[in-house]
Amino acid sequence: MLFGMRSGPYPARKKTPLSRKELIVTRIKSIAVLAAFTVVIMGLASGEILDPIKPLPRAGFAAPPLAIVGGTIIDGTGGALIEHGILLVRDGKITAVGTAGQVALPKGVNTIDASGRYVIPGLIDGNVHLTFGTSVEYLTRYEGRYEDLAEQSAQVALKSGITTVFDTWGPLQPLMNIRERISRGETPGSRLFVAGNIIGFSGPLGRDFNPDPAASRMFRKKINELWEENVGPRLGFLAPDSLATEVRKYIGRGPDFIKYGASGHSDDAILLFSEKAQKAIVEEGHRAGLTVQCHTTNVESLRMAVEAGIDLITHAEITESEPIPDSTLAAIKEKNISCGILPDTKKRFEIILKRFAATNPPPGRRAPGEVRALNISGMIKAGIPLILTTDAGIWSPEVIDSMPAELKADRLDTMGKGHFIWCRAMAEKGMAPMDILLCCTRNVARAYRMLDRFGTLEVGKAADIVILEADPLADIGNLEKIRLIMKDGRVVDRDKLPLKTVVELPAL
Repeated sequence: MLFGMRSGPYPARKKTPLSRKELIVTRIKSIAVLAAFTVVIMGLASGEILDPIKPLPRAGFAAPPLAIVGGTIIDGTGGALIEHGILLVRDGKITAVGTAGQVALPKGVNTIDASGRYVIPGLIDGNVHLTFGTSVEYLTRYEGRYEDLAEQSAQVALKSGITTVFDTWGPLQPLMNIRERISRGETPGSRLFVAGNIIGFSGPLGRDFNPDPAASRMFRKKINELWEENVGPRLGFLAPDSLATEVRKYIGRGPDFIKYGASGHSDDAILLFSEKAQKAIVEEGHRAGLTVQCHTTNVESLRMAVEAGIDLITHAEITESEPIPDSTLAAIKEKNISCGILPDTKKRFEIILKRFAATNPPPGRRAPGEVRALNISGMIKAGIPLILTTDAGIWSPEVIDSMPAELKADRLDTMGKGHFIWCRAMAEKGMAPMDILLCCTRNVARAYRMLDRFGTLEVGKAADIVILEADPLADIGNLEKIRLIMKDGRVVDRDKLPLKTVVELPAL
């Protein structure tokens, strides 16, 4: 056990003989389940038209085959739209996609009428934090409930059309526990992939986030160890060979991918690892077949990460007051490295510039928000593959209360809303709606080397589907007009999510 968290499979229950009364109850329940199954089968045979808002029948059995018919399919490949399309789903996978002339409906299949609507792949966020707090109040209030926090966040994400998330910093074991519960179907939620700690970073009450002296030494140690495991700040003192050994040990714990700090978090100018050390981390991840990404916040840490062979860069546009050199942009493009970015809307950009001007900066010094905007424009112009990343989580009440009112506007890092703001910001920068949609689907799956599993509406891939009331290619804001969400071939009952509220959702 790790501080109240489940550290492995649930213990096996001891079997005891059933009494006569229990046997009778069990048989009655079995008959009820069989009856429910019969209803499902009869429904399939009748070719029932399902209410798109109502979840499909479950009854403890595999999802029935179904067809989504009549809608305009935007398959996420960037190819031509399929008008009046048909999309067949069986056992959680897509089995056919095409027009009515290309796809025959199996006899008795259930259908969802999407006429006049738009069918797109489930959205994917490449950078979230399902346990999203570093304050002492947050960490003490929810100690022992970090899994519950992650579960609520994953369900808020799913409710808003995000069918897959990649958690890039958090407590590994609690996150893996929720990952497995979602995977086994024990609780709904976005499909979850986790990195655990950022290699080289402290836990939430350490050097890189909040070394608050208000927390006792023992509490800080306990919380930080839950996050850091064996890959905390001490790794910065190790030679590359020893560093690789520790990374290998951490990979054995079960993360889906790894992330390391190329630069600091509390101090953006610090370089955490040498070029040889960064290369050792990347090579160890690749040896295990994992994608490797990094946190970077200055032009030199970015350059070093690119040369180390990184697969994906988190918030690649952040370089403080120095724009990314053209040579680095060219290297990123040449190596086809995916970049997660955090774009500001025009409204938020104006707020950032106004607050920067109030600090009386030296003449000629650019605001960080201005540099970030320049970097994003440079990436778009260079044709660098960009992906949706929001840094999103569910904010704790004390953080919201202490936040300046103007900074509550258009926050990307608000779970359930940030991805819509991201899309609006990219549209304001001139990106075409189709390209924005690809950044939120195909590009993320490809960046994490999982495009064979999901990210587009193609045969053999997971049936992660969102049906929209209006055309997202006419206005990317129509992504918010969700009619139906399906994950792994199951219609999501959005009205029930989240199943339980641990943190009250703030109004931002």
